[in-house]
Amino acid sequence: MSEIGNLSVALAALVSAYGLVAALLGAGLRRADLQHSARNATYALFLLLTVASAVLLWQLVTRDFGNAYVASYTSRDLGFWYTVSAWWAGQAGSLLFWAWLLAGFGTLVVWRQGAYRELMPYVIATVMGTSSFFTLLLALVSSPFARLPFPPPDGQGLNPLLQNPGMFFHPPTQYLGYVGFTIPFAFAIAAMATRRLDDEWIRATRRWTLASWFFLSLGILFGMQWAYVELGWGGYWAWDPVENASLMPWLTGTAFLHSVMIQEKRDMLKVWNLVLIILTFALAIFGTFLTRSGVLSSVHSFALSSLGPLFFAFIALVLIVSFTLLAARLPWLRSAGDLDSLLSREASFLFNNLILVGAAFSVFLGTIFPLVSEAVRGVKISVGAPFFNQVNVPIGLALLLVMGLCPLLAWRKASAANLRRNFLLPGALGLLAAILLLLRGVSQPVALAAFALSVFVTATIVLDFHRGAMVRRAHGEPYPLALGRLVLRNRRRYGGYIVHLGVILLFAGMAGGAFRTEREAVLRQGQTVAINQYTLRYEGLSQYPTPGALVTAATLTVFNGNEPVGVLNPQRNIHRGHEEQPMTEVAIRSTLLEDLYVILAGIGEDGSASFRVIVNPLMMWMWIGGALLSLGTVVAFWPERREALRARARYLVGAEA
Repeated sequence: MSEIGNLSVALAALVSAYGLVAALLGAGLRRADLQHSARNATYALFLLLTVASAVLLWQLVTRDFGNAYVASYTSRDLGFWYTVSAWWAGQAGSLLFWAWLLAGFGTLVVWRQGAYRELMPYVIATVMGTSSFFTLLLALVSSPFARLPFPPPDGQGLNPLLQNPGMFFHPPTQYLGYVGFTIPFAFAIAAMATRRLDDEWIRATRRWTLASWFFLSLGILFGMQWAYVELGWGGYWAWDPVENASLMPWLTGTAFLHSVMIQEKRDMLKVWNLVLIILTFALAIFGTFLTRSGVLSSVHSFALSSLGPLFFAFIALVLIVSFTLLAARLPWLRSAGDLDSLLSREASFLFNNLILVGAAFSVFLGTIFPLVSEAVRGVKISVGAPFFNQVNVPIGLALLLVMGLCPLLAWRKASAANLRRNFLLPGALGLLAAILLLLRGVSQPVALAAFALSVFVTATIVLDFHRGAMVRRAHGEPYPLALGRLVLRNRRRYGGYIVHLGVILLFAGMAGGAFRTEREAVLRQGQTVAINQYTLRYEGLSQYPTPGALVTAATLTVFNGNEPVGVLNPQRNIHRGHEEQPMTEVAIRSTLLEDLYVILAGIGEDGSASFRVIVNPLMMWMWIGGALLSLGTVVAFWPERREALRARARYLVGAEA
């Protein structure tokens, strides 16, 4: 079977290179037969990589330990779904997964968006060029089908840290986001190559961009949830290099999603939008590189390799080609509109963009600083969480404020009446919230500002929903029906508002971290530890084997005041094949108000146990905010047939002109 896998990957590399050349020659020579052949090459690429992926999956589930990759990431006692997740758990498998997703997206684009005839050869060339890089890596550097001279009786098994549902979903969704940004990038390259630099390439890829952003958001949220329940340090974000790598394209992608609206409405920011999508794609490749190269120390990086220089070379090539093309097209990229006032929606969107890109730059700087320091001084100097927090907390608060201002400012120039009508009541509610919180003893400045701004932004959104529903109600619709139809008739706008509500809840959850409390205690059976209103009584230890691990679990009875409210069982497990690395399994009691988070930190020979107990306020609202953000993205993404027909008609009219 490995021979079939290797042959499929080698043919995929050849087909990718052929598709790249055929598409460029077809466009340059205006040869329809070559363009048609390049489209067929896209289908062939997907077929070949599907065969290679099917071979790897078959070897994984049948435990073919003669395959070095299978022997490294599975074992006979590993469950079925974690065995499947081994596909993307290691470097070679994840590169194959990346290439397969890209081929699938390329096939979808060729199949669904053939109407963009002039752009398609360059779109295919960009997709095939990217695919050439990944398939060559698979064929020449990191094959998932390498064979061992003597198959072991059992594999090494999956890293215990990866045996968590959050990690099952986190890599695929994150890769869907990374890979998805290839498509709007490819259309941007095609628009520059063909000089079709109006907003058609943006309209053609709006849903691709939204879907990529959606999956990258999900990937980040799944990663946060995995870190929270699996790593056992009581938090969800540590400014780890791999975490940062996923955040950077998310920030620039978010800026791109907002700034394209200015180009659609006012024909402005054409150069800026191209720069944003180029950076987003380059950062997505950079994120893949950081995750899989192991060049920076990270709890999320499970591979070490020599791929770094190759990835750097590819990123440099992408940036050089893209910005050279952009520089050549500058005369065609002059904006028709001007910024009329700083008090306008387009100005607020521009501020929003500057804040997001500023955040991405600060994260990038802090992430690569160890590499820079090593290159200059020969020593890797890491930048810790205090730097990132000091820079990004004020940026986050500014972003929250602008999020409330952007949607309700008038286009071109806001009048005094517009400002009073839209912001007087929300501003008063935000101020009232700040006063009430101060009276309740909340004096931490960042948390106070975050909660007050959250109330202000929520009020602006609710006010806009209410006004829209009242207009429809005036035509005889009941209020709930008017509200529902309001969203359905303008999914992009109100889906965006729902996303903003999700972001507000995420901010509220983060702000709750300012009130986190923590205690450590060594307890003998029957002893208690108190934290806030909770008392935890240690009842003893139990030990039992599972198919993959020896589990040691502590039992703690939890009291809220004097009333028992539950039992928690934090664990400390020793997995087979990883005996030198005991794993903690935290126990969490979640309510809407707070999480009680318990870690079994150690076990004494006398039966005592040491615990770390944390109360994390408002954590549940983080996950609810993530769900709301996902729901809003789906609403905004949901296709409107009239819009699609209008976009296609505009393109065809433009092509004939």
